[in-house]
Amino acid sequence: MNLQPHQGDEEPEISITSLIDVVLMLLVFFMLSTTFINEANLNIQLPEASLAPEAGNRATLEVVVNASGNYFVNGQPLVNTRPETLRAALLKLAAKQEVALTIRADARSTHQAVVTVMDVAGKLGFSNISIVTVNGEQKP
Repeated sequence: MNLQPHQGDEEPEISITSLIDVVLMLLVFFMLSTTFINEANLNIQLPEASLAPEAGNRATLEVVVNASGNYFVNGQPLVNTRPETLRAALLKLAAKQEVALTIRADARSTHQAVVTVMDVAGKLGFSNISIVTVNGEQKP
């Protein structure tokens, strides 16, 4: 072991090459990850408390999600709960007109069932989605 102080005139050097590489990789990572952010373009009208239902002059399409997660489109039950079936039913009833979509979900229904309806509606181009609250129990 050499315990004597170093007698040379050499300055100690710190290699910052690896630091520059890490910073560059972080910069590239953050630049790429910010381009993957996709904002949702849905206009969701949250329910407001009122005594009487609002009268609307636009055609509405209603999707009911019951407690077991089954879908009813304008009162008609769907054969299964697959998103493709819901998409076909919404396309059939929307028929190329500006239609407002109303989602009426049971309080005991799963969150995933409601999100599936919103996802399918968003992919179909529905821009006016209302979520309806119901006082007491109501059947579709």
